[in-house]
Amino acid sequence: MRLLCTGLLAAALACGGQTGTAPEVLTILAPAAPGGGWDQTARAMQAALQEGEAAGGVRVVNVAGAGGTIGLAQFVNDNAGRGDVLLVTGLIMVGAVLTNRSAVTLDQTTPIARLTGDYEVLVVPDDSPYDSLDAFLDAWRRSPGSLAIAGGSAGGTDHMLAGLLAARVGMDPTAINYVPHSGGGESIASILGGQVAAGINGVSELAALIDAGRLRALAISSAERLPGRAIPTFREQGVDLTLTNWRGVVGPPGLTDEQRAALTARIDALQRSPAWQATLARNDWIDLHLSGPAFETFLDAERTRAAAVLASIGLTQ
Repeated sequence: MRLLCTGLLAAALACGGQTGTAPEVLTILAPAAPGGGWDQTARAMQAALQEGEAAGGVRVVNVAGAGGTIGLAQFVNDNAGRGDVLLVTGLIMVGAVLTNRSAVTLDQTTPIARLTGDYEVLVVPDDSPYDSLDAFLDAWRRSPGSLAIAGGSAGGTDHMLAGLLAARVGMDPTAINYVPHSGGGESIASILGGQVAAGINGVSELAALIDAGRLRALAISSAERLPGRAIPTFREQGVDLTLTNWRGVVGPPGLTDEQRAALTARIDALQRSPAWQATLARNDWIDLHLSGPAFETFLDAERTRAAAVLASIGLTQ
């Protein structure tokens, strides 16, 4: 008999936890509001897994707040030993754990796999007076506090890019006016609504609005222009700045070797599936698949890198 689930997340999962290696229903927790990169990743995984698997199902639960650390805490506290639940994570959460001084960290999860990478884009509304990166930077230098920039959570990848951009062009990163949001959807709404002068987000989250002419892309954080996208890079415009956001999944604490191996095998199979490869191409996501001990080593290195970047832009001490 299954144990009665407790807690908000456990209630959302409707007591579906199982300890076998092939759960009937896999739950993916997106630790952000609908519309952002983590939510997009979770729902893309859901669609590709359900297309490629004959039995079972996949559901997505959203728990927003504090750069994913609220969802992280619920995930860790409510799901120990469960082999049927995954948490979407990434560089944003690595940074948020540090800036929020989260009591629960990624060290308490079970690394499963890195999945995708996404470049960051600096955008302005279509009616903005800034028609180029140089025009925006000129105004930003003159009055950094008056030109608000919207993005995801404080200390996340969007915030890192804003701070690094300020530093690269000779500004004080601590003087910028960065407006954090709990999800990409909220951030984009503030840009479209004219509540901020500019915004930073992943290209996959902004592409449709850029293509529709509702947002103007000033620069992208890739080393070279992306095929099929006429967005100039920071580098080609004289700013030596590149940054890649990544997303992956982790399991809860206390998994057996068998449970961990089963989850890893399921995600490895997802990465190879035609449905997932089509998803990568459709969303302009970079395939950064990495699993097993190599992903665990990568996570350790990312914590060190994020700590250095956040310290350099004055977000941590």
